[in-house]
Amino acid sequence: MNRRFVIVLIAGGVLIAGVWVVLNQIARPAAPPATAVRETPPPSKAVEAPSAPNPTPASEPEAPRRSPRRPAAPKPEATPAPAPAAPDAPADVATLRIDSDVPGAQVFIDREFIGQAPVTAQNVKPGSHRINVSAPGYEGVADTIEVTPGSRAITIRLKDIRLDATLDVVHKHRMGSCKGRLIATPQGIRYETTDKDDGFRAALLEMETFEVDYLKKNLRVKLRKGRQYDFTDPDGNADRLFVFHRDVAKAVDRLRKGDAPAK
Repeated sequence: MNRRFVIVLIAGGVLIAGVWVVLNQIARPAAPPATAVRETPPPSKAVEAPSAPNPTPASEPEAPRRSPRRPAAPKPEATPAPAPAAPDAPADVATLRIDSDVPGAQVFIDREFIGQAPVTAQNVKPGSHRINVSAPGYEGVADTIEVTPGSRAITIRLKDIRLDATLDVVHKHRMGSCKGRLIATPQGIRYETTDKDDGFRAALLEMETFEVDYLKKNLRVKLRKGRQYDFTDPDGNADRLFVFHRDVAKAVDRLRKGDAPAK
């Protein structure tokens, strides 16, 4: 009985002591944590050797100053290279530049179509060549030209009246006849014969009558305020009379319209 009492008493004292210690720890302020202090060793005295005096440094050459950069000028746009010039024509041929007073007139050289005027014919061989120029409503022009090496300009005037017609005829008189030649140009018509009293000369517009009878093979010319002439072909060829009459009649019509004779 006593032993149990002693044990209980001891256990109660231990419990009370533990409670007191806990309460005492709570009532005390928390002490700051200890900071570790590092000890710094005393600086060691190093013995420095005496150094030689430093020589005065030589002054370095001053670098050249660069001027501020200017903005680069814009590059000019590249211009296209000129087209290569056409090679010159060989020295032994010719170049013909053919024009007309009627634009679009057709041009032929030696029966070969070259183009519409104005047109250029290149590499034409020197020598004689036949040029034909024609246009609707105008009488065609045919001419033979002599071509030499080099360049040459030719203008064909279709609006000018050209006429160079000749015809060998027999003039029939009331009694007999005489032979001669009819010649017609834009400036007029004339009859040349050995019979001086039978010949005449007149302007184209002075003819009062100018007609052909194909079946009778007769060409009649009546001058205003003058004589009347009846001509025939020496060989009885009515075609020659017809062609002569046709060419002269065209010139007469154009003169009446106001076209000018070729110079």
